[in-house]
Amino acid sequence: MSFDTPINRFGTHSTKWDMMEKLYGVPASDGIPMWVADMDFRAPDCIQDAVARMHDHGVFGYYGDDAAYRAAICWWMQTRHGWQVQPEWIFSTHGLVNGTAMCVDTYTQPGDGVVLFTPVYHAFARVIKANGRRVIECPLVNTAGRYEMDFDAYDAQMDGSARMVILCSPHNPGGRVWTRAELQAVADFAKRHDLILVSDEIHHDLVFPGVTHTAMANVDAGIADRLIMMAATTKTFNIAGSHTGNVIIPDPALRARFEGRMMALGLSPNSFGLFMATAAYSPEGAAWVDDLMIYLDGNRQLFDAGINAIPGLSSMPLEATYLAWVDFAGTGMEPAEFTARVEKGAHIAVNHGPTFGKGGETFLRFNLATPRALVEQAVERMQKAFADLQ
Repeated sequence: MSFDTPINRFGTHSTKWDMMEKLYGVPASDGIPMWVADMDFRAPDCIQDAVARMHDHGVFGYYGDDAAYRAAICWWMQTRHGWQVQPEWIFSTHGLVNGTAMCVDTYTQPGDGVVLFTPVYHAFARVIKANGRRVIECPLVNTAGRYEMDFDAYDAQMDGSARMVILCSPHNPGGRVWTRAELQAVADFAKRHDLILVSDEIHHDLVFPGVTHTAMANVDAGIADRLIMMAATTKTFNIAGSHTGNVIIPDPALRARFEGRMMALGLSPNSFGLFMATAAYSPEGAAWVDDLMIYLDGNRQLFDAGINAIPGLSSMPLEATYLAWVDFAGTGMEPAEFTARVEKGAHIAVNHGPTFGKGGETFLRFNLATPRALVEQAVERMQKAFADLQ
């Protein structure tokens, strides 16, 4: 397939396109939606074919015998990530926001603290607060445009009320792929403060050439009794609407607790998501992802070159994800002004930095997973919107 092929998503109940004008005031007539983290590309043929077979059969009953689905997950994690997963470790949730909420509900109590390294994916804080828990923000350090962790500062923040830490690996919105040493430091932090460690690795397949992602489960065997891994096909293959995520729990005791909550809430996955995920985690799916990352790398380079040419703007170098994190601090503008220039001037809908927590105040997040012609157009509009700085 060609990732350059434009696909009209208007009128398809697309959050990204159909809600752009209502939520951001960016006109549908000529707006460019670069906010919600889904891609403007068709899913690979192997997934299309799986859905077509379902359609052709025409009976959409209960899904039974998920052995092939579990085997596909195990194969993918071993083949792509060098991580050995046992089939019985796998729970399927209604996407990974639901998976996160399930972890918070299962392993913490109302009033408990949950640690986030901010700025970070905004849904984490949302579900923590909705569950009646407290967000403990441990800000990342922006060192010359690269996020790093400061565990001396984080240790000083701990007062004994925290019960869980949620890590975004690779990091959204900063695009960092954490090194093994950094991941070990997170593991040590979790052990020091007796925290359940939830590692959300939904972007682990979207890593750029020259960078290697390390699964947290491969870092330290000594954290198996506190580790919850989360992964999904949804971001990788642009099938987020299937709402199928995997919570993978190596420890039997933690697994029993999670299974109990799943049963208590009556949760089970839908057959469409299971068929799609099984098809995705295949050699055909792997080849598609490899092609995707080459294309996204081109988009990344084009966007960064154009944005970094604007005085006062800085696009954080991406090691993973398709989500550019642009800092406007150098303009000296208030967030309301630079955001208005992007949305009202350039007609680009973007995610607002403050929603990601402490450290996001001067940033906007741009989704680059769209045909290159739109990325080029967005860069041109940005340069025009900030032409007075050049």
